[in-house]
Amino acid sequence: MTDISKDAASRPALPDRLAIDTRSPHHVRAVFEHDIGIRFNGKDRNDVEEYCISEGWVRVPAGKTLDRKGQPLLIKLKGKVEAFYR
Repeated sequence: MTDISKDAASRPALPDRLAIDTRSPHHVRAVFEHDIGIRFNGKDRNDVEEYCISEGWVRVPAGKTLDRKGQPLLIKLKGKVEAFYR
């Protein structure tokens, strides 16, 4: 067994919905121990804060705008979402 297949076997399955924010109920710490990527409408995105594969949306920051708690203001984009380990 090679190192690549050992690493792939130790990775947790990617959930249908995942959020970066640790306060979210959709945050899974074990997933973030590995490098993950999001492909939205066929293009790799590096600014995704939250995604849902089954509903087909991602949440991304709206520029540098912050909400009243100092968190980035997020907008929802709809389309085809794919999550993968890099």
